[in-house]
Amino acid sequence: MDQERENRQESGMSAYADRYDVVVIGGGAAGLGGALTLARARRSVLVVDGGEPRNAPAEGVHGYPGREGTPPAELLAAARAEVAGYGGAFADGTVASATPLPGGGRFLVVRDDGTEVVARRLLLATGLVDEVPRLPGIDLLWGRDVLHCPYCHGWEVRGTPIGVLATGPLAAHQALLWRQWSDDVTLFLHTAPEPDDETYERLAARGISVVDGEVTALEVADGRLAGVRVGRELVVPRTALAIAPRFTARDALLDGLGLTTAEQTMAGHVVGSCVPSDPTGATDVPGVWVAGNATVLTEQVIGAAAAGVRAGAAINADLVTEDTEAAVMAYRASGASQGEPLGGQDFWDARYRRSERIWSGEPNTEMVKEVAGLRPGRALDLGCGEGADAVWLAARGWDVTAVDISPVALERARAHARDAGVADRIDWRAADLGAGFPAGTFDLVSAQFLHSPGEMDRETVLRSAAAAVAPGGVLLIAGHSGGAPWEPGHADLVLPTPAEVVASLRLPEGEWEVERCEDHERVQQAPDGTHMVRTDNTVKVRRVAG
Repeated sequence: MDQERENRQESGMSAYADRYDVVVIGGGAAGLGGALTLARARRSVLVVDGGEPRNAPAEGVHGYPGREGTPPAELLAAARAEVAGYGGAFADGTVASATPLPGGGRFLVVRDDGTEVVARRLLLATGLVDEVPRLPGIDLLWGRDVLHCPYCHGWEVRGTPIGVLATGPLAAHQALLWRQWSDDVTLFLHTAPEPDDETYERLAARGISVVDGEVTALEVADGRLAGVRVGRELVVPRTALAIAPRFTARDALLDGLGLTTAEQTMAGHVVGSCVPSDPTGATDVPGVWVAGNATVLTEQVIGAAAAGVRAGAAINADLVTEDTEAAVMAYRASGASQGEPLGGQDFWDARYRRSERIWSGEPNTEMVKEVAGLRPGRALDLGCGEGADAVWLAARGWDVTAVDISPVALERARAHARDAGVADRIDWRAADLGAGFPAGTFDLVSAQFLHSPGEMDRETVLRSAAAAVAPGGVLLIAGHSGGAPWEPGHADLVLPTPAEVVASLRLPEGEWEVERCEDHERVQQAPDGTHMVRTDNTVKVRRVAG
């Protein structure tokens, strides 16, 4: 690992990580139920799936109204198409690690191919592993003739000779259950404790045979179960065998998230391990939900899908709360809570009218640093404000298109340009970048501190800015890394990191070079005259020439 990547990881972020509201790990019924709910809630969702569903050997899914008997692969394909139809994304493969990022509220997800993505929330739908007895022939027949759930497979083997392999104290209960589907049921005691007299009586009353001795193999003929071998000599003809696997939740990702498994019991007996959660799927780790067989071991397909839907709704509600809290902080900091309109032309005009000058009148320091060595050409200054950057560029030979939403700010900018003798080199335009974007291509597109309270879709504006860069040209973005420390509630405002800004641009691979992507500190004067350190960030990307 090179030093740049080490530095990025120390800060808890990959400079090239894609960002999603939610990453769903596991693409079975639970994961797709959650993804569908979230995608319909207009959340950005990535489903990472290894393509090995637990029920793959089964011929059909049962107990699912409207989809009764549907082959598992067909059901999953239809569900994936539905998720994709609402904008959900998919990645084939497995997740190697998932870890919280410093500061909370985000997780770094690393796939098995090394690809890194960042998620605000995680939904674990990783399912479980069926730990079956080690008997010759059992792997070949698992999911077809060797079964565990009568509600999933009972109808398909109704009226046939069924065996029940006893491996624990619930074996007699299992045999009595399967008796509902066939009057020819045999309980093989195998390694389980011998039943007591009352249990023997109950089995006899239902006509269930009991065979003592350890099962040594399953007899297979033409790829199907033909009988159960006990010891060396005895073979009992059977065409279906019910077993009770130990259900073990997949736990490979739990340590990195600070989660552990717990034992799940049935009738007072341990049947496996699960990831504890509340009824919505929320785990003990904030931001992490779990759904399906990873948390409820006995869940059928329809129940797993429903659990995913519940978890998806809970995750969206949690994100709504977080988004609202951030909006309230921005709202309070902006002054809009004092009765001023939030965002838009009226808001900015009102802000500029509060004083004769809002900004310093000097160009942004990092812009000067990054542009000083560039050959002048056509420049686009987004959110130009009172025009200091545009005037500086024009004075150095650039032909500038300068855009701002506020006519009040642009009038001051025009006066600044006239005073500097560069008015003929700047085209001032009043425009709402959220509603439209200037046409043409530019050698430099500069977006310095393009933050605004309200509904401006900054990511969309910046992607439009990237599209406007000519071959060989530069996109330069500066932003705050957090709120102003002197504003009440503003210091905790969450703003995009430089890595997240790069990821949000969705730059085609091989067409761009990232020349700068970093945080940096500067001293800023607070309204009371004191000086405080504030962290900003700069992103500089260059489109590869021709």
